[in-house]
Amino acid sequence: MARISVLLFQSLVVWCCAAMADAEYMKYKDSKQPINVRIKDLMKRMTLEEKIGQMSQIEREVASAQVMNKYFIGSVLSGGGSAPADKASPETWIGMVNELQQGAMSTRLGIPMIYGIDAVHGHNTVYKATIFPHNIGLGVTRDPELVKRIGAATALEVRATGIMYTFAPCIAVCRDPRWGRCYESYSEDHRIVQAMTEIIPGLQGDIPSNSPKGVPFVAGKTKVAACAKHYVGDGGTTKGINENNTVISRHGLLSIHMPAYYNAVIKGVSTVMISYSSWNGVKMHSNRNLITGFLKNSLRFRGFVISDWQGIDRITTPPHANYTYSILAGIQAGIDMIMIPLNYTEFIDGLTFLVKNNFIPMNRIDDAVRRILRVKFTMGLFENPFPDNTLINQLGSQKHRDLAREAVRKSLVLLKNGKSGESRLLPLRKKAPKILVAGSHADNLGYQCGGWTITWQGLGGNDLTIGTTILTAIKNTVDPTTQVVYKENPDPSFVKASNFSHVIVVVGEPTYAETFGDSQNLTILEPGPSTITNVCGVVKCVVILITGRPVVIQPCLSSIDALVAAWLPGTEGQGVTDVVFGDYGFTGKLAHTWFKTVDQLPMNVGDRYYDPLFPFGFGLTTQPSKTN
Repeated sequence: MARISVLLFQSLVVWCCAAMADAEYMKYKDSKQPINVRIKDLMKRMTLEEKIGQMSQIEREVASAQVMNKYFIGSVLSGGGSAPADKASPETWIGMVNELQQGAMSTRLGIPMIYGIDAVHGHNTVYKATIFPHNIGLGVTRDPELVKRIGAATALEVRATGIMYTFAPCIAVCRDPRWGRCYESYSEDHRIVQAMTEIIPGLQGDIPSNSPKGVPFVAGKTKVAACAKHYVGDGGTTKGINENNTVISRHGLLSIHMPAYYNAVIKGVSTVMISYSSWNGVKMHSNRNLITGFLKNSLRFRGFVISDWQGIDRITTPPHANYTYSILAGIQAGIDMIMIPLNYTEFIDGLTFLVKNNFIPMNRIDDAVRRILRVKFTMGLFENPFPDNTLINQLGSQKHRDLAREAVRKSLVLLKNGKSGESRLLPLRKKAPKILVAGSHADNLGYQCGGWTITWQGLGGNDLTIGTTILTAIKNTVDPTTQVVYKENPDPSFVKASNFSHVIVVVGEPTYAETFGDSQNLTILEPGPSTITNVCGVVKCVVILITGRPVVIQPCLSSIDALVAAWLPGTEGQGVTDVVFGDYGFTGKLAHTWFKTVDQLPMNVGDRYYDPLFPFGFGLTTQPSKTN
């Protein structure tokens, strides 16, 4: 009997040791294991509550370490302009991310969260970050290598604040400039948009040559997860109305709005965001055919699909009218992570109910979580969940500002250079007795940067961040003997009496984002038109347009000597004067058709009735000036 007891005791010891060893060795924590093995091992340990937590993305304003721990939250975001403090330093951002990550890592399984932000033209929410030209200007360059370098610089600045995920790039094909998001689109031509998906390997790193198609890839701690958006057809809505209905055949959708997604998936994009818009009356957030059927099954996308801000709420009209149905429709359509972003308990409770009552099968939940974990494992988040403080000096670095300045130079389009029968005005001479600078946008960094800069809608004025206005750039560029006079809206008598050599007028649109930018008239901000009229009829003038799209300019065109489309150039205004004063030549070509009147819209290259003011691909060129 004693012998049996000893044997039993020994067996129990061996069993306990084996159990302890098994507890100590978790395959999902072993970076040497294949990712699929790690995913499988982790998922078999997860409860339904933990899985639903991974599918939840919440706003930083409602997040805390305690919330992360209690609800197993998988992701946090900064919405447009959401920051831990006004003009927050990189250290402040890192401190916030660290605190939230500690909450996530303190959970039973220690699954790191992923923090996302709209870094759509540089790290644009963060004070002192480099603000690059918006996509509408980058499309003009037709330079994928430049855009890739911008992606790499943006990734470094995002990582400098401890953040590892950006909701970029927008690969919309804007087919109507009345759309308030047209400046987020590289072009009306899908071929240019496809070429510009080279920003994805800039942000994420170059995908290995042997990587299977559709598998996400992020190359370590200096890169970030990217997000191709907004899937699909967001740039084709009726009359350019944001979040509206895109009426087009399946062939049209696949041939115009879908091609850039092929490229994004092949380049290993980590996530895809769904569009608020509808396709032929079906909300994209509930379109199982296109999300699961086409994106996941046909294109073999293996990253995760994320909703837009309160995107599933808007499946119903009015939004949030039947949230349980919205959860059901969105998850069943194939959305993996929900940007809730505020009332997370309502979402968690609703999805839990739907799964426990068999409205949503467990295999759909597992598909979503598997995809989310694949991105997190691929990024190395389990090995390096916390920020790298050594990257702080990357934010707004001179190298990145020089790159942005180069992008500005290449994004300018010269639309007119001299009146008929007269000599060309540009490039301007740096050495002139006296020049006038006029216009609401000449000394306004906020207007120059546009929407999605510091705040969601953008800000006017010069106190939002660090940069160089066009007025300052002009003063930096001209000869020291040249007198520069600035008057925002001068009257004709002042101009006549002042004997100016020439005038530079800088006018354009106010800042805006999304629906607030929808416009059926596309006029520039007052008193822009009157400034042009008052000045250009009196002395030779250059008009520089700061706009997020082609605008109405034909009524003023005859009085203008030289016309430059500068789009939304960002913080590096010196890039504008580099070209206007001839240190570099104009090279940009329109990537969007410039209409005569809004009655012509929508009008795109290749249309049967195509009669633009300036056609797609138009752009005069100049050579660098030797005299300067």
